Amino acid sequence: MRSIWNGAISFGLVSIPIKLVNATESHAISFRQIHTEDNGRIRYRKVCELEEREVSQAEIGKGYEDADGTIVPITDEDLSHLPIPTARTIDIVAFVPADRIDPLQMGAAYYLAAGGAPAAKPYTLLREALKRSNKVAIAKYALRGRERLGMLRVVGEAIAMHGLLWPDEVRAPEGVAPDTDVTIRDKELDLADALMDTLGEVDLDDLHDEYREALEEVIAAKASGEAPPESPAPAAGGKVLDLMAALENSVRAARESRTGSGEEAEVTHLPRGRTAPKETGGKKSTATSAKKQTPKKTAPARKTTSKAGEPAKKTAAAKSTATAKRTATTKGTAGATKSAAATKKATPKKTASRKRSA
Repeated sequence: MRSIWNGAISFGLVSIPIKLVNATESHAISFRQIHTEDNGRIRYRKVCELEEREVSQAEIGKGYEDADGTIVPITDEDLSHLPIPTARTIDIVAFVPADRIDPLQMGAAYYLAAGGAPAAKPYTLLREALKRSNKVAIAKYALRGRERLGMLRVVGEAIAMHGLLWPDEVRAPEGVAPDTDVTIRDKELDLADALMDTLGEVDLDDLHDEYREALEEVIAAKASGEAPPESPAPAAGGKVLDLMAALENSVRAARESRTGSGEEAEVTHLPRGRTAPKETGGKKSTATSAKKQTPKKTAPARKTTSKAGEPAKKTAAAKSTATAKRTATTKGTAGATKSAAATKKATPKKTASRKRSA
């Protein structure tokens, strides 16, 4: 990969020679401007206003236009001698946790390549220090005529740098959020959570630019003289009148999509508000069968009733006591009759025995 900037990383008193390499590339299809009548190219020519002639790229330099229109020429030599330490140095100023960086600040990404064998050890030292600390380095550097802010982090076995906007370059989100009071119900949040769970995660490597692929098909068809493929019918849209219905349909469609693609979709019964559902098929049958199989015994709940149920206990106890008394009386009467007869028979014996003793 071709380097776009050569310099060094300043890590305290340690200097690491590096080369700056673009970490990203664009695969977008670009178009040329043409004359629609004959397909001739439309070009922009760089013309000198004083000489009124086209000039080459080698003749073009930089200049600053003053308020009165005067042009002050600025050369690359002038820029290389700027009185700042970041002119040819990525100056690390701090190490912070990665979550301290607002993604809104992040811009272009670069790889920092070690500049030769002498840079291998200090480069590796910085990389391993970043790994072990779980932090990122905040640095200043100068590129394309201005000082910039950057963030250094480890990617694989390399050090990458993300250009950052200065904090005052990020706008506050004033006037962006709706200023109307909106009430979100628990049911709506439950459905939104269910939709998020159903969609699940995705491997970013599986995502691709479908627009570019469709555009390539159109170009290929036009180049071969064929009619371009027809676009699919647009999805049915319209104003969403019922947010709950839209969420429920979205959850259902997402589950069907996952099931159709061969993935097993986990079906979760959505709660209806804060109360649990009254019945579910499995729970109802289980509860019913449990009731049928339970033997009829004295309910343990009657033993732990509140004080209000104590009279009932006493009544039941009184009834059982009365029953026991009636039973005992009946048995006692029969027993008394038998004992009376036995007493009559035994009386002479007792008299005789008394006479003997006299």
